[in-house]
Amino acid sequence: MIDAHHHLWNYKPKDYGWMDDSMAVLKHDYLPEDLALELQNSGISGTVVIQARQTQEETRWLLELADENSFIKGVVGWLDLRSPDLEQQLMKFAAHPKLVGVRHVIHDEADDDFMLHPDFIQGIAKLVDFDLVYDLLLFPKHLERAVKLVEKFPRQCFVLDHLGKPLIKAGIMEPWKYDISRLAGNPNVWCKLSGMVTEADTESWTYEALLPYMEVVMNAFGPERILLGSDWPVCRLAGEYSEVMKIVPEFIDSMDKTDQEKILYRNAVDCYQLKIEN
Repeated sequence: MIDAHHHLWNYKPKDYGWMDDSMAVLKHDYLPEDLALELQNSGISGTVVIQARQTQEETRWLLELADENSFIKGVVGWLDLRSPDLEQQLMKFAAHPKLVGVRHVIHDEADDDFMLHPDFIQGIAKLVDFDLVYDLLLFPKHLERAVKLVEKFPRQCFVLDHLGKPLIKAGIMEPWKYDISRLAGNPNVWCKLSGMVTEADTESWTYEALLPYMEVVMNAFGPERILLGSDWPVCRLAGEYSEVMKIVPEFIDSMDKTDQEKILYRNAVDCYQLKIEN
């Protein structure tokens, strides 16, 4: 199994301003040694770590951790896609074999059309030449814009994080469901079954509350373009690693074993072009 979405950090309040008073469980260091036992207990053989700060230093640090910890198979870092020297940034960082993608925290941008600005689009256009995936971190209101973005770049691989953060707690399906179907109509887009418990009622979420949203994603993307992710340690706002990582295996338990292997392992390797030692 590959955990295709988790974070690591040395906690400093100024770097993680999005952590409010309700997130005390997140306000300390989360380092590879803290995750290693969780991986072992849950049968996870490798991971993809995702940026949590929008700095080049974050990318450098995560790649350093990946060099030091063999279970980290890939890094989705941050680079300034709007920068005039993006090409130089890409040449520097993409030379590292474990840099597999980049991400920007689009859902925190004040402008809902941020991803459609010409300078950002010009940055996305450069990624395909470096074999880098782009991770889409969005709210449901952004999905319609995401469809426009991915249609511009049919050769670029995109991954939607956390199902596009549907309003699970409120039980709202539309227009998220419709927009997910449109996004999935682009064969260059994949989707992570991750981050669900924190979009549900964090105090009393149930598998049954998550199920309709997983079914929508499965019907839209199929087993060929779905990845598994924990969103650890953010998931700890609602559940521990071992609990969260049982959700997707339970959901796909009745599926063909080949399709299960795709979702739990193979898709992450193929999408992110992970280098897996035999």
